[in-house]
Amino acid sequence: MAETRPYRKPLPRVDEESRGYWEALARHELYFQRCRDCGTARFYARALCPACLSSAAEWVRASGRGTVYTFSVIHQNQTPGFREEVPYVLAMVELEEGPRLVTNLVGCAGDAVRVGMPVTVVFDDVTAATTLPKFRPA
Repeated sequence: MAETRPYRKPLPRVDEESRGYWEALARHELYFQRCRDCGTARFYARALCPACLSSAAEWVRASGRGTVYTFSVIHQNQTPGFREEVPYVLAMVELEEGPRLVTNLVGCAGDAVRVGMPVTVVFDDVTAATTLPKFRPA
């Protein structure tokens, strides 16, 4: 039987504003907030719209498709939980719906990543209670 290793990286802190996001990820769905007053799509979840300061927000399901906006290939990281995975790709992905999020790009060598590259979400169940969105080439 294969030995499973405990997840050693920091886990997200779920608060009232982000609860809907984390609950959706547990169902393998990607959501972001949209302001009901001005229509601004936003990620990360927060109490007030950064464009108009409205507190009226709704959760919107994302398509899960996007493009690489920018990225970095991490070759050195001495932090426990990360050092075992170098090299890895840290990317900012712009979703089709507009918001951008920082994530890991998986299933692709660092030298193959390009700005504008189409990507799609994959869900990584890192613990029984926590799922993280990552992206792979489309």
